[in-house]
Amino acid sequence: MSEFDFVRVFAHSNPLLVSHVANLLESAGIPVERRNMTLGGASGELPPMECEPEVWVAPHNQAGAESLIAEARQDAWRPDWVCPGCGEWLEGVFDRCWNCGSDCP
Repeated sequence: MSEFDFVRVFAHSNPLLVSHVANLLESAGIPVERRNMTLGGASGELPPMECEPEVWVAPHNQAGAESLIAEARQDAWRPDWVCPGCGEWLEGVFDRCWNCGSDCP
């Protein structure tokens, strides 16, 4: 397969996030190519968008990959919440209240 036989499904300036997405897809059985993982040092000499780490997949896997990425991004974000047990304000990253142990509603 040539590089034109693949489509880009994800790009970000954070290579750890790109690797996480690639690992997520691979664990779901979707083969990936990681590209530009070490080009960050060339930013400035090359256009920044050309240096971003990327995840590429075969065209027949594009829809499934994009669906998994969208689902993961939606699940990763949760709004801030107020504990129903004690009224403590908590950030969305917490599943439980640190004060009383109540679960996030």
